[in-house]
Amino acid sequence: MGATPSDSPDRRGGLVPVIDRNRCEGKAECVRVCPYQVFRIGVLSDQQFRELSLRGKFKAWVHGSKQAMVVNGDSCHACRLCEAACPEQAIVLARRAAPTVEKASS
Repeated sequence: MGATPSDSPDRRGGLVPVIDRNRCEGKAECVRVCPYQVFRIGVLSDQQFRELSLRGKFKAWVHGSKQAMVVNGDSCHACRLCEAACPEQAIVLARRAAPTVEKASS
């Protein structure tokens, strides 16, 4: 049985989804299963496309450069439904980066 939003051990905690651009094929399973509207399907920017591996570029070309995008990461409840649903295993949950505080120069 898969995880449900209420099963989340890290509910609204320190985890956010990270998408492996070289794996994602934009099949939108994450969009369909996420109850918190964390994802949408979008088109890779030129910069994102340039950063792909050769295999990633080929996959992106075949799929019209459409991939899942994290557009609402702060709403993630770490239920892991997206990880389980992704046929390419392109999504992992990772700890949020700690906010950095800049010190004022005196």
